[in-house]
Amino acid sequence: MFKRFAAAAMVLAFAAPALAQGVDTTRLDKREARMEQRIDQGKASGALTDKEAAKLEKRKAKLEKAEDHAKADGDMTRQERRHLNKKADRLSRDIHREKHNAQTAVPAPPAPPAPQQ
Repeated sequence: MFKRFAAAAMVLAFAAPALAQGVDTTRLDKREARMEQRIDQGKASGALTDKEAAKLEKRKAKLEKAEDHAKADGDMTRQERRHLNKKADRLSRDIHREKHNAQTAVPAPPAPPAPQQ
């Protein structure tokens, strides 16, 4: 009996960390990547000022930090996932609002053509 219990404990001891690493946040990761692209595009087009872009990037970093914190224990509860999705929704909405407000920046000039040889 003790051997079975010990064997089961060993299996769980090695399986638990492997299962804990399986927190699936690919949807949130894709959203964060799209947000980064939208911010970069807004900076390049002049739709976002440097100050607006810096503020949005800081909020995106806070969202990523909150995601890491939620995944730290190896499990993400519905409540944690809902909280992260709401933060992502607000950030996405604010990216849109900042890009479409009256404040604009001078877009970066295009790169000069490569010298011909």
